[in-house]
Amino acid sequence: MKIAKDTVVTLKYRVAESSGKLIEESREPMVYLHSGYDNTLPKIEEALEGREAGYECTLDLQPEDAFGVRDEALVRVIPKSEFPPGVKVGGQLEGRTDDGQPHVFHVMKIKGPEVHLDGNHPLAGKSLRFALKVTGVRAATAEEIAHRHVHGEHGHHH
Repeated sequence: MKIAKDTVVTLKYRVAESSGKLIEESREPMVYLHSGYDNTLPKIEEALEGREAGYECTLDLQPEDAFGVRDEALVRVIPKSEFPPGVKVGGQLEGRTDDGQPHVFHVMKIKGPEVHLDGNHPLAGKSLRFALKVTGVRAATAEEIAHRHVHGEHGHHH
């Protein structure tokens, strides 16, 4: 079966910086609903469209095609007194962007009375190399299409 709209794609992947430094390698395969459901990066979907199980490729993506360019407006320094006890580096907190939209911020460091937050994706601003191997393709169920994501093994469970 070829990868097309409303197919479920199973793949193994490696993500590295453009320098070759490994960031992540899949232990379990990634499973996503193909074609416009925002379940993976658009450039990955574009590269896999029309392919079949067994297909392998390497994609070099610039930040704007991967996790975006860094937005310094999403970096915040907040007084520690405004946080509940137990705030830790590496934690995530929901806050609001300058235009009031809910957004997840990562606690980057705690320096004296200040907490430094970053609302950028951890890989924002990086050029990345994705090595992909398609290990399976199947038709999506009507429920998966309605819910806009994969159910079952390695997918979403309700």
